[in-house]
Amino acid sequence: MHRVWKSLFIIALAFFLFSGFSPALAQEEQPPSEAGALTFFTDYPAQVIGLGETVTLPLTLRTTMTAQVVILEMKTIPTGWTATFRGGGRIVKSAFVEPEADATVDLRLEPPAEVKAGSYSFVAVASGADGVQVELPIELTVQEKLPARLTLEVELPTLKGTPSTTFRYDTTLKNEGDEEITVNLSAEAAEMFEVSFKFNGQDVTNLPVGPKESKRINVEAQPIGEVAAGIYPINVIAQGGEAQATLMLTAEVTGQSQLTLSTPDGRLSGTANAGRETPLKIVVRNTGSATARGIELSSSEPSGWAVRFEPAQIDEIPANQQVEVTTYVRPAQNAVAGDYMMTVRAQPADGVSRSAEFRITVLTSTLWGVVGIVLIAVAVGVVAIAVMRFGRR
Repeated sequence: MHRVWKSLFIIALAFFLFSGFSPALAQEEQPPSEAGALTFFTDYPAQVIGLGETVTLPLTLRTTMTAQVVILEMKTIPTGWTATFRGGGRIVKSAFVEPEADATVDLRLEPPAEVKAGSYSFVAVASGADGVQVELPIELTVQEKLPARLTLEVELPTLKGTPSTTFRYDTTLKNEGDEEITVNLSAEAAEMFEVSFKFNGQDVTNLPVGPKESKRINVEAQPIGEVAAGIYPINVIAQGGEAQATLMLTAEVTGQSQLTLSTPDGRLSGTANAGRETPLKIVVRNTGSATARGIELSSSEPSGWAVRFEPAQIDEIPANQQVEVTTYVRPAQNAVAGDYMMTVRAQPADGVSRSAEFRITVLTSTLWGVVGIVLIAVAVGVVAIAVMRFGRR
């Protein structure tokens, strides 16, 4: 009896050991799974499109196993839609995929003519070797596209400057629609202004603007010739297909002083005696469109000369008015008679310096001439007396 129980215990223990380890052994003996051997994907599987828009999705096939031919099919496609796989410019039904070398195929989805707004689901299937299948779900949301619409904005629509100022406006052009459009740029301005458009520092007359995209456009208005003080409107027009945007800009020309230097009779010349201060009248005229203020007078003269002005500073000269200034010129004491050049400058506090060159004729004193003549006469007299006295002997 004892032997019987011992035999039963050994049989039970053997049965327990084999039954406990057999699943693990079976699992180790299974071949590796090929579920991850084939990959099938697209970068953007869910997209929003417009009514009637055909979509082309780039698909990627990848395998980590042996090279194989992968069959391409559509498992799910909404009623009325057309789906085709394309590669190499043709409709294809399969693709050859090598390990570590992706294969690409385009999936073209065409909606029916009467498609309505809403969400549409698709499922593409890639079937590889040994019956391995990978599904790729795709979702397209169809909605009505926004109509083309342009906007033009600027932070500072009014700029001030002088007739020589280039008026620069920083504007923002935005496409509010869902499609890219090419926008033509133009402007309506006074004839004395030349208007140009710059994008990224380059002159442009048109440029493409993508959906919902904004671009910064610099509008430059350059005055041409003499522009009187006043307010000048500049109408900027952006035209893209049926979409149009306008923007009204303003260039406010404040005027600019412009000085000239002359004499009462218009001749830029005068005379002065060597070593003596001689007055010379100079007329400072403002021919500009704004008042000239804080005008400083200065000069450049030959070495040894002295020049001063009365007054040396002019508080202001209104437009089209003039002020007479007395310039006192004293040539050097030893100046030789002849013509010399002297430059006179007028510098306004808020304008451009102007200068003029004056020809000064220097006259030497007649005293030394008289002394010379007397000396010569005395010398002649002495010689004559000597000749008469010694000639008689």
